[in-house]
Amino acid sequence: MTYAQMKNLLSLLENPADKLEAVMDFGAHMSPVPDGALCHQIAGCSSRVEICRMGNNFYGTADSGLVRGIVAILIAMVDGKTPDEIKKMDLLSEFSSLNLTLGAARINGLNSMISFLQNL
Repeated sequence: MTYAQMKNLLSLLENPADKLEAVMDFGAHMSPVPDGALCHQIAGCSSRVEICRMGNNFYGTADSGLVRGIVAILIAMVDGKTPDEIKKMDLLSEFSSLNLTLGAARINGLNSMISFLQNL
């Protein structure tokens, strides 16, 4: 699913719980990490999170359903883009536009993931 499709689906949902359910569904349908992808564990997340890349294609894993969905959204935002293109993106502002209700620990993890992506 593309980021535009994810954003559109989330915009149709009004109930915060329904939005989080959709986010978890995004994570459940992420592509598996291919052999040979370069993976980095993200420090600062309360869950175990890895963001992986092979060329300009991104993949990820997480041990929490909700966090896996957050990873899926971020990966969809940057997939196919070069590190220079990613540095020019305002990932936090774009993610915030989804109006998801996340706790402080999840937001800290999100910030760590974004920092990693923007410093490739």
